[in-house]
Amino acid sequence: MKNAQIEELLKSTIKSKKVVNGYIFSGSGQTKNYEYAKLFAKMILCLEPDDGYCDKCKSCLMFNDDNHPDYYEINKDSTESIKIDEIREMQNKIIEKPITSNKKVYVINNAEKMTIEAQNCLLKTLEEPPEFITIILVSNNENTILTTIKSRCAKVVFTEENKKEFTEEEKQRYDELKRIFGNVDKYLSIDLLGKIDVLYKDKDNILENLNFINMIFIEKAKQDFKYLDYIDYVEETKRKLENNGNFDMSIDYLILKIWE
Repeated sequence: MKNAQIEELLKSTIKSKKVVNGYIFSGSGQTKNYEYAKLFAKMILCLEPDDGYCDKCKSCLMFNDDNHPDYYEINKDSTESIKIDEIREMQNKIIEKPITSNKKVYVINNAEKMTIEAQNCLLKTLEEPPEFITIILVSNNENTILTTIKSRCAKVVFTEENKKEFTEEEKQRYDELKRIFGNVDKYLSIDLLGKIDVLYKDKDNILENLNFINMIFIEKAKQDFKYLDYIDYVEETKRKLENNGNFDMSIDYLILKIWE
């Protein structure tokens, strides 16, 4: 997904009150990932969110002044290892209820720098987090992050925005997918399975096709928040495929979840 579309997705997440406890922001560049993590944190903490954040409430004003008591950062300006003591210190504070906002947000920058001990310590918090907590891991290389942590976090992937227009082939694929997934609610399961045969046949372009599908769902989510769940199903399918999951089973999972 393009970054502007991800920003729309984050706004829709706020509006629908579907913020989860853990996120991983990864992809094209550490600085960009970090900036979007802060933007999302501001949205989460805003007291009167409308279009993401109001920029007028006490929370937004404190956030703009870098003086928000419910916002914390770990490893903001450093590329050194994040050790277990830093995560333990976070854990000691994390159980304290918010002061200004209804939520608390922790951003762990350069999260791939966490030692194994620190990651295992963080895992305990992600397994049973306080309901008012959101932890955002910012990483340029999530390969060093434990699978058990990644499985407990929603993944948001940023890309370099150097391709402004579809190629003719991409446009044809996007249009075909839009005809199917833009009207997905109209199909019974057997109809849907028949129509999405294109996904099974086009294995070489599956990740890009899944990104196209989420572009379609993001647009629909602006009118109906249930499509945020569909977006999650697509992202989970992408994770399965990226981790060498069985292709047919991964696509079957996606179609089953959408149909349910």
